[in-house]
Amino acid sequence: MSDRIFGVVGLLLALLFAYSALLIEESFLSDVVGPKTFPLIIAAILGLSSIAIIMKPDAEPSWPRLVQFAEIIAAVVAMVLYAIFLPEVGFVIATAIVSAYLTWRLGTTPIGSIIVGISISLGIYVIFHLAFGLSLAKGPLGF
Repeated sequence: MSDRIFGVVGLLLALLFAYSALLIEESFLSDVVGPKTFPLIIAAILGLSSIAIIMKPDAEPSWPRLVQFAEIIAAVVAMVLYAIFLPEVGFVIATAIVSAYLTWRLGTTPIGSIIVGISISLGIYVIFHLAFGLSLAKGPLGF
């Protein structure tokens, strides 16, 4: 039963997301793909996944124990804090910190998670900012 409730919530979220995407106003100078395409693709994937969950739920889903649930809440808090501090500390620093934390919680050693966090942050920065020219949040160090 809980899987079906989760599926219905996901389907409603997908419909809301698609509706919001359709409200995006397009400029007459926009490219062929337009700004609505990516959000509509995400909404379609979420909707189809939710329908699959509704149609074929797990017989008896296993709920996380309290410790595991606390880990999930901590990950959500980390992502919320990431969104809050991203404009203040910049993309590179915020992404390195949250990536390091999340990989550490997934089982990487502390030193390994720091290396992975910095690598993820710099890799995304190089690809999206330097290669594609996209604007990322600048921090106090100017990058």
